[in-house]
Amino acid sequence: MEEVKEDNWLKIAKEAAKKAGEKILQIYGQDFSVSYKEDQSPLTIADQQANDIIESYLLKTNIPILSEEGKLTEYKERKNWKLLWIVDPLDGTKEFLKRNGEFTVNIALVKNGKPILGVIFAPVKSWLYYGSSNGSYREIDGEIVKLPLDNPSTNFKVVGSRSHQSPETKEYFKDIKKQKENVEIVSMGSSMKICLVAEGNADIYPRFAPTMEWDTAAGHAIAKYAGKKLIDFKTKQEMVYNRESLTNNWFIVK
Repeated sequence: MEEVKEDNWLKIAKEAAKKAGEKILQIYGQDFSVSYKEDQSPLTIADQQANDIIESYLLKTNIPILSEEGKLTEYKERKNWKLLWIVDPLDGTKEFLKRNGEFTVNIALVKNGKPILGVIFAPVKSWLYYGSSNGSYREIDGEIVKLPLDNPSTNFKVVGSRSHQSPETKEYFKDIKKQKENVEIVSMGSSMKICLVAEGNADIYPRFAPTMEWDTAAGHAIAKYAGKKLIDFKTKQEMVYNRESLTNNWFIVK
């Protein structure tokens, strides 16, 4: 019964991500205004309208939603949620503004702090990644492949952020180059960095700069069910979610 529910939840999340992606693409092709939140991160009408679409799908499940652009429920209530959706309707708004295509829709289902289902959709590329207990997959133009891919490479590929490289990250890259031969640094925006590791097109993704739970939960699920791990750098354990502080510690995906 639980598996049937999970399959249905995954189907709903995939539909929601695709529909939100369609709306984001419509706005992407137009002129739009940009406002800024208190933390100076950009916000567009695409973030807000994508969130409305996603919530219209997820509300049917009667599972509470924690979204970057939705109503933020206080922890004293939220801590009792054993099951919740964690959503970033437009991850990589800076990439959206640069119009480089490297932004995504992130939808995760978290149970008792652990991601059990994740969907990531890259609207410009029409790449759909998803993971659940049935495994992780990538769908492009109707072709579905199981992750990780059989992708032999002589290079050790390290993926880093397109827009948020901290001094600590640069130092980590230097250390890796001392330890490994043929190190290749791959730059990418949004949660697509986690997807690169999940599919085997990168070996490791260190993140030594601020992120939030909605930035990582969906990718974490996809990586996990592809046989990879997202490790909290502070606790040395897998990242857990629906914490009192929604800001993640540094982490490594490998």
